[in-house]
Amino acid sequence: MNIIKADYLISSPDIDKCPKADRPEFAFIGRSNVGKSSLINMVVNHHNLAKTSGTPGKTQLINHFTVKALMENDKPMEWYLVDLPGYGFAKVSQNQRKSWEKMIKDYIQKRETLANLFILIDARHEPQEIDIKFVNKLGEWGVPFAIVFTKADKETQKVVANHVNSFMEILQKTWEELPPHFVTSAVKKVGRNKMLDFIEKVLQS
Repeated sequence: MNIIKADYLISSPDIDKCPKADRPEFAFIGRSNVGKSSLINMVVNHHNLAKTSGTPGKTQLINHFTVKALMENDKPMEWYLVDLPGYGFAKVSQNQRKSWEKMIKDYIQKRETLANLFILIDARHEPQEIDIKFVNKLGEWGVPFAIVFTKADKETQKVVANHVNSFMEILQKTWEELPPHFVTSAVKKVGRNKMLDFIEKVLQS
């Protein structure tokens, strides 16, 4: 897949304000400070599409971006890339956090054109319970998803491999079939082609 163009469309406070569900959507979610904006920018090859920030919890709305791409068979394709608020730590009030949780849950469960949810996991750290719980919850909901391990350039390959393997081994205890996963680095553009190939495969299915 070759990305031709990607543009910001709209930020919505809830699913009812989202754009018309008229094309496939690929959403990105993860804990605060997981490198979500950098990864999104890498995937669409745009330096400043999603705004990066050093402040956890910066994304507070459902952000839609239009993506125009050319498939391997030269067929043009348009889809939405969706940047969702993070889960877990963020310096916000309890009411605000509950509001975010409802917004995220409604989108994930009710958005009929959601083709795949990319869950971002920081490859620098050992498996975190909050991430495992979130993955398992998606399994209960029957949501199609893939796991993206980010910031692989920030640790040695051995450390990253150990963390990835540990995470997948934990899932293996409760999952009959493991979800797809990717190891990425936004800095070195590692994993970009594999993610685009996966998106194309989903679009063709």
